[in-house]
Amino acid sequence: MITLLIQDTTQAIQDSANAVNQALTPAPEELHFIDLLFKGGWVMIPLAFLAFLALVIFVERYLTIKKATKDESNLMGQIRSYIQSGNLDGAMSLLKNNNSPLSRMLQKGLKRIGRPIKDIEGAIENVGKLEVSKLEKNISILGIVAGIAPMLGFVGTIVGVITIFHQVSIKGAIEIGTISGGLYTKMITSASGLIIGIIAYVLYHILNIMVEKIILRMETDAIDFIDLLEEPSK
Repeated sequence: MITLLIQDTTQAIQDSANAVNQALTPAPEELHFIDLLFKGGWVMIPLAFLAFLALVIFVERYLTIKKATKDESNLMGQIRSYIQSGNLDGAMSLLKNNNSPLSRMLQKGLKRIGRPIKDIEGAIENVGKLEVSKLEKNISILGIVAGIAPMLGFVGTIVGVITIFHQVSIKGAIEIGTISGGLYTKMITSASGLIIGIIAYVLYHILNIMVEKIILRMETDAIDFIDLLEEPSK
């Protein structure tokens, strides 16, 4: 009887001790994405700026290039009909109403009709280069962001590691909690820089592919236009 009483008392004491230990043990800290970003330090500010800059440039260029790639499948057919019928004014009016890089390029060619073919080709080529440069405006900045963001992220991590080991040298002792706790927060800058760089790299090539398609169409239509002007002399 006494033995059972002692066992029950001992079990109750152990249960109470376990309950106290659980109450005193701090709950594991939950990691939230926003909290991690703030723990990245000052480097996250320029990284956020680069991400915003890349997004703004991509949206602006994408809309501009999309507008320039509107359907012009019937444009050359209509121009051909006007020129073959001798209605150059009608062809010019059509091109002016069709506000696109291709139409502006062909306008310059129409204005040069009557001059040698080489002069017409040169004028069309010059306007084409100007139109392409307008489409490519600021796209190179995306390439710069793709290169800078990862390096900036690594700089943030290296600075953080230097700070951690400076604190260790001052304390004169290595504490795993201090090193691991500080290191994982500093690695956030590297991860953020890589993510921003990858996204900017992809967006950069998407825009370049879109511009290359426009260039191919402009070159093809320019050749057709020159062939059209040479037809009467064949």
